[in-house]
Amino acid sequence: MSIQIITQAKAELSQSEVFILSKKDKLANLGFTKTEIDYIQKKEKAGENYVLLNQLNKLSFIQFNDTWAKKSNAAVLEECRILGHKVCIALNAHQYNSVFLNAKIELPHSIALAEGIALSNYQFLKYKSDKKNAHSLQKIALHNEAKTKKEVAELQILVNAVYHARTWVNEPQSYLDAVVFAKEIKLLAIKSGLKCEVLNKKQIEALKMGGLLAVNKGSKTPPTFSILEHKPKNAKNKKPLVLVGKGVVYDTGGLSLKPTPNSMDTMKCDMAGAAAVVAAISAISLAKLPYHVIALVPSTDNRPGENAYTPGDVVTMYDGQTVEVLNTDAEGRMLLGDALAYAKKYQPSLVLDFATLTGAAAAAIGSFGTVCMGTADEKTKNQLKVSGENTHERLVEFPFWDDYAKLIHSDLADMKNIGGPVGGAITAGKFLEKFTDYPWMHFDIAGPAFLNSADQYRGKHGTGVGVRLIFDFVKQLSK
Repeated sequence: MSIQIITQAKAELSQSEVFILSKKDKLANLGFTKTEIDYIQKKEKAGENYVLLNQLNKLSFIQFNDTWAKKSNAAVLEECRILGHKVCIALNAHQYNSVFLNAKIELPHSIALAEGIALSNYQFLKYKSDKKNAHSLQKIALHNEAKTKKEVAELQILVNAVYHARTWVNEPQSYLDAVVFAKEIKLLAIKSGLKCEVLNKKQIEALKMGGLLAVNKGSKTPPTFSILEHKPKNAKNKKPLVLVGKGVVYDTGGLSLKPTPNSMDTMKCDMAGAAAVVAAISAISLAKLPYHVIALVPSTDNRPGENAYTPGDVVTMYDGQTVEVLNTDAEGRMLLGDALAYAKKYQPSLVLDFATLTGAAAAAIGSFGTVCMGTADEKTKNQLKVSGENTHERLVEFPFWDDYAKLIHSDLADMKNIGGPVGGAITAGKFLEKFTDYPWMHFDIAGPAFLNSADQYRGKHGTGVGVRLIFDFVKQLSK
C-alpha cells in the first residue's frame, strides 16, 4: 500500500485540517464557531497543547507551539512527526480519507508533519484475507506553493522508500529468500533508474567469497550478491560513497542454533540492513541527488542443514584472510567481511555498512537509536550524527579502541569470528574493520530495525530504520 502526498490551494469542503498555532492567534479568524473556540480555550487553559475537535463531518487538529522556541530544530521536527502520528490514528479511527495541513504552518513543520502521518499510515496486509482493518487515509495535502511542490515530491519518494524497506523486513522467508530478494532489488533498481547487477552462486564462487559461501552451506537456496549504482553526470564526489547492507533473509543461528522464543521467531528481519541501503539508494536516484553512490548486498539464509559450516571451521575470505569460526550465529560479519573487502575495488571516499549484527548493541541502547563506530574522520562522523538528529534516527558512537581487536585474536587463523562475553558490538566492528582500508562507519541497527510493539510513526515490526538517515546524509553532502 502507499499514500499520496500532494499540494492544493486550500482545504476542500468537509476535509479534515491540521493547525499549528500560537496561543496568541485569533481562533475566530480560522473559521471556528464560538462554541468550538470556547472548547479549545478550555482545553488550552487546562494545560493541553494538543486539541482534537470533532466537527461531525470532519476533524480539526490544533497544536499550540508556544514551547517550541525553547527547543532545538530537530526536537521540534520530531514533535511534528509525533503530531502526525496522532492525526493519522484519529483520521483512520473515524474513517476519513484525506487531511489538509493548514497554510499557516511553516514548510519544514508541514513536511515533518506529513512525514509523521504518512509513516504512521503504513500497513502490511498482504497475508490478511480480511482487509476490514485497512486504513481509510489515502491523501495528505499541503498548501500549494512553488517551493512546497519540490519538498513534497521528495517526501513522497522518501516515504515510498521506507515503505519498501518495511515491507521487505516484514515479508516471511517462505516468500523472500535470497533469490527472490535479489529479483525484487533488481526490479526496484530498474524502476528507480539504477544500474544493477546480481551475481549468482557460480559467480560468487569464482570470486572466492568464502564468508558468504560458508554461511550459505547449510541452505538449499543459493546466495546472491547484488550491486547497485547511482552515478549522475553532475555528481559532486569524485570517489563514490559505498553502502553495504547485511542481507541474511533468515537466521536460525546455523549449527549454533538460536532458541525460538524471543529470538529465532523474528529472524526474518535479519536483512533489515540490506533493505535500508537498497531503499535509500533508490530514493537517492529518484530524487536525482547529485552524488555517486554504490550499494552492495550479500544475501543468504543461515541454516543448520545440508553441509552447514561448523564451529571450528577455518574460512578463507574474499581478500584471502582466514577466519576461525567459533559461532555460526556470528554469520552477518562473515558475509559483510566479503562485501567490505569487495568495496575496495571502487576506491571509495567513504563506506557505510548497515546490519542487524549483534544482540549486544540492542541490549546496550535498546530500540531508541543505532550503535555506530568506525574509522571515518570527525567531520564525517558529525555530519552523520546531525542527520541522525534531523531524522530522529539517532546515533550512539561506541569506543573503537584497538584493545578490542585483541579479543578476536585466533591461534589457528588470522582472526576468530567472536570475541567473548564483553564488548560484543565492538568486537564485531573490529572484525569488520579488518576488511577495510578506507574511511568507514559501521551501523548496528539490531535494536531499532524490528519492534514487537508499536512505537508511534515507526510502527510495529519492520521500521525501515536507516533509509531516512542515509537519504538525509547524502542530501547534505549533495548541497
